[in-house]
Amino acid sequence: MQYKDYYEILGVKREATAAEIKSAYRKLARKYHPDVNKTPEAEAKFKDINEAYEVLGDDAKRQRYDSLGANWQGGAEYTPPPGFENFSFNFNQGGAQSFNFNQGAGGFSDFFSSLFGDFMAGGQTGSAYGNAGFGGFDFGQGQAQRTQQRPPKSEKLDITKTLDLTVKELFEGKPVTVKFSNLEKCTQCPPNGFCSHCGGTGYVNNSSSVKIKIPKNATEGQKIKLKGKGKTDSYGRKGDMYLIIHIKDKEYEIDGTTLIKEVEITPSEAVLGTTKEIETLHGKISIKIPEKVSSGQSLRLKELGLPDKNGKYGDLKAKMKIIIPKDLSDEEIKLYKKLADLRK
Repeated sequence: MQYKDYYEILGVKREATAAEIKSAYRKLARKYHPDVNKTPEAEAKFKDINEAYEVLGDDAKRQRYDSLGANWQGGAEYTPPPGFENFSFNFNQGGAQSFNFNQGAGGFSDFFSSLFGDFMAGGQTGSAYGNAGFGGFDFGQGQAQRTQQRPPKSEKLDITKTLDLTVKELFEGKPVTVKFSNLEKCTQCPPNGFCSHCGGTGYVNNSSSVKIKIPKNATEGQKIKLKGKGKTDSYGRKGDMYLIIHIKDKEYEIDGTTLIKEVEITPSEAVLGTTKEIETLHGKISIKIPEKVSSGQSLRLKELGLPDKNGKYGDLKAKMKIIIPKDLSDEEIKLYKKLADLRK
C-alpha cells in the first residue's frame, strides 16, 4: 500500500499547531465539499482531507503517525508492521463480532486502517505499546483482545458561533431562532463498504435550529450556552454550543446602556431650530431642537436607552446630522449664494 503524507494533504508543516491544522482543514473542507464542488476529483480530495484531519486533529493518532518518521514520501510503498495484515479481533472475550482492518475503516484508506483500525473499532488510544508498537495490543500471536476501557475525550466537541442581533431584538427580548449546521463524522458508516448516508465521505452536514430568549440586559461579547448543541463523537457524547452576542445595528450606536441615534436636519433647521418626531425603542417621541446647533451635537434623552442588570434604563443621545436636500430649487440655491455673499 502507499504511504500517505497527511501534512502535505492539508498543506501544513509537520510542526504545525493544532489551531493551524484545524484552520487548514476547514478551508479545504469548504472548498472540496461535494455539495459545493462538483468537479470529478472533489469527492476523492474531500475524503483525503477528512482522513488527514482525522489523524492530525487527534493528539494520539498524530503521535502514532509521526512515529513512522518524517522521511517517508507521499506515494511511496508502505508495509504494515508484522502481524498487522489481515488482523482481526473479537469483542467481549471471544464473541462473534470482528473487524477486518484490510477492508477499510469507515470509508478510510487501507493505509489509515493499518495504523488506526483499533481507533475506528473503539479500541483504547493509550500509549502502552505491544510487540508491534501500536495501540497497546500484542500482535505476536496474530490477534488481540480489545482493551475494555473507553478512550479519553480527545476531540473538541464544543462549538463557538457569533450571534448577530439588532438593538430592537436585544431590547424586546423575544425568542430568536438560531440556525446552525455542523460537519460531523457519520455515525451510520459500516466497518467496511459504502455508506449511503454520507455518500462514502465519512462526514455528514447536520443542520438544525433552536429558539432562544435573549436577556434584555445582554451585552456585546456575552456568551450564551446551549447545552448539548455542539458536535457529537462516535460514542454519542455531545459538546455544547456557545453563542457570542454581537450587536449589529444600522440605526443605533451603543455605549453600554446608552444608545446614540442620528437625527437628520437641514441647514435652515440647524440655524432656526425645529421640532422633530423620532422613533425610539420606547415609542415615537417629539424633540425640540434649539437654534444654531452644529452637526455632531447631541441632545440627551433620559431613560430611553437599554436596561442594565438592575432594570434601570440608560439614555438616548439624539446626534445632529446636517444634510443638504437633493431637490433644492433654483430659488433656494440663489438664496444660499446671497447668504454666502453676506458672510464675506
